[in-house]
Amino acid sequence: MSSALLESAPRYPRRIVCLTEETTETLYRLGLGDRVVGVSGFTVRPTEARKKPKVSSFLDADFEKILALEPDLVLGFSDLQAALGAELAKRGVPVYLFNQRSLSQILQTVRVIGSLVGAAREAEVLADELEANVKRLAAENASLPKRPRVFFEEWHEPLISGIRWCSELIELMGGDDVCVETRTQQGAKGRIFTPDVVAARDPELIIASWCGRKAKRAKIIGRPGWESVSAVKSDQLYEVKSAFILQPGPALFTDGAAQIARIIRAAATGELLPPPRIGELRTAGLEATYPTGPG
Repeated sequence: MSSALLESAPRYPRRIVCLTEETTETLYRLGLGDRVVGVSGFTVRPTEARKKPKVSSFLDADFEKILALEPDLVLGFSDLQAALGAELAKRGVPVYLFNQRSLSQILQTVRVIGSLVGAAREAEVLADELEANVKRLAAENASLPKRPRVFFEEWHEPLISGIRWCSELIELMGGDDVCVETRTQQGAKGRIFTPDVVAARDPELIIASWCGRKAKRAKIIGRPGWESVSAVKSDQLYEVKSAFILQPGPALFTDGAAQIARIIRAAATGELLPPPRIGELRTAGLEATYPTGPG
């Protein structure tokens, strides 16, 4: 047997297509952005990744474009991408679909990605760094004068509460999720609430992040009965962009966690963060950051 047969493929994947944003960001954080050959159209982090060929949305993909890139690994996220993964597998493409929902599972995913691409040590450092950042922010909020009741609004019609990692972040940063009982639900359908149920729980803080859309203040405060909700009366309504909080990757542990921590601190102390433009929710007033280089 010729030894060349054993050397015909690289030891680890060199041409990687990412069907969602968080795997792209993770690979760049590991210093392996050059291996990413195709990305999701929703990619925003890091900026340079947006120059890569866009091959997918969340529920759709251009299979011919992906095949033309000759990937030796495709990374995806969620059971909602199962059909995409199955089709690529049928076409002979190696596929790995993650399905992380909790903060600890997201950190595990970072470590697994590192192992898949031959950067296990670097991924361990990155995961530890991300975890340490959240713990630091949680420690800074550990002595707040109160734990505000928080409603995290992931979608508006139907009204959907925050996915598990959002609920966990709220808890860690000193708030109490008023819809905590649904955070273990696998899909969004298990986190649907009627507006009157949420209003009855009287959140003192509302954080909105409508995936892919800008949250509208008028739609939130105009719901019947919501004029009596504490968060509305005290104007404790804020938006966190979905790219920082609804992507289960590094951004969640950096910008997302920092914004949630600051918003909860404001609600707990009665502070109002910088006002929005007319008709918009307040923001956390933080600029997004993107560390350059591994770790």
